[in-house]
Amino acid sequence: MFKNRKDAGEQLAQALERYKAENPLILAIPRGGVEVGLQVSKKLGADFSLIIARKLPFPDNPEAGFGAIAENGSTFIFENAGYWLTGETIEHIKQEQIAEIERRVNALRGGNPLPDLAGRTVILIDDGIAMGSTMRAAIELCRNRKAGKVVVAVPVTGRETADAIAKEADEVVVLEIPVYFRAVAQAYENWYDVSDEEVLDLLRERISEKETKEHEFDQSGPGT
Repeated sequence: MFKNRKDAGEQLAQALERYKAENPLILAIPRGGVEVGLQVSKKLGADFSLIIARKLPFPDNPEAGFGAIAENGSTFIFENAGYWLTGETIEHIKQEQIAEIERRVNALRGGNPLPDLAGRTVILIDDGIAMGSTMRAAIELCRNRKAGKVVVAVPVTGRETADAIAKEADEVVVLEIPVYFRAVAQAYENWYDVSDEEVLDLLRERISEKETKEHEFDQSGPGT
């Protein structure tokens, strides 16, 4: 369905054109959501930042999760998590992920705080949604920060997850909902795990592009 994350971001940007007039803030979930979100931000001329949220993984199966936690402590946990894990184990895993969140805030966002969300249209972006816990924690953060509208926008997810997210976000934009959805990777021709360094390269490239445009504007002047 998508060649890569850049392609997915360009297609998603077209679907989000109608939000341009709302001066939205694009918040991408690293690492996979960054390139997708940057393409949307570029197309809409919108402010961009990273929102850090982490899946809470099962001790014996790190690929699967029982919930997620966002950088302000907003937490989503599936109702039946208590059947599988003790409260002590859950708290231990939360503390591990809080440490990783702090590392990512420092490494990927330079330790800077999130922009002010109060009253703004916030578009939360990832490269896809599997179970949806990370996105739900991010939605909760936006609610706690008094965002005016919370829009979730992703290239791909499953029907059940899309319906669940739609109950918590104000609006949901999904490009593809496969009948047999197994994993986000199935929607991409070129799929790989993104590194911190690639995220930083993408962010540096974005800053360079903005500085170039501003310089060109200063040289030509607003009246030309």
